[in-house]
Amino acid sequence: MDISTITVLAQAAAAEDYGANAGRAIALGVGGGLGAVGAGIGIGTIFGKVIESVTRQPEMKDEITSIQWLGFALCEACFFYGLVAGLIAFFL
Repeated sequence: MDISTITVLAQAAAAEDYGANAGRAIALGVGGGLGAVGAGIGIGTIFGKVIESVTRQPEMKDEITSIQWLGFALCEACFFYGLVAGLIAFFL
């Protein structure tokens, strides 16, 4: 093999690595991004409905607030699941 053949093979191998890394980066961005969008929509909906509920029935404020924090925690957990899935796709 001469030096030009080795150079071409090395460039082809590098191009494959760039493609794989680009796909991994896209997977991480999509996993984290969609998780963040979903969590943002869910949290906004939860707090909006809590405000509506408390204005309609102020005497239920304590019970509504406890349920609100449970919904908030579940939305955040879904975000972290999306982020972890993106990280797994990136590193594996």
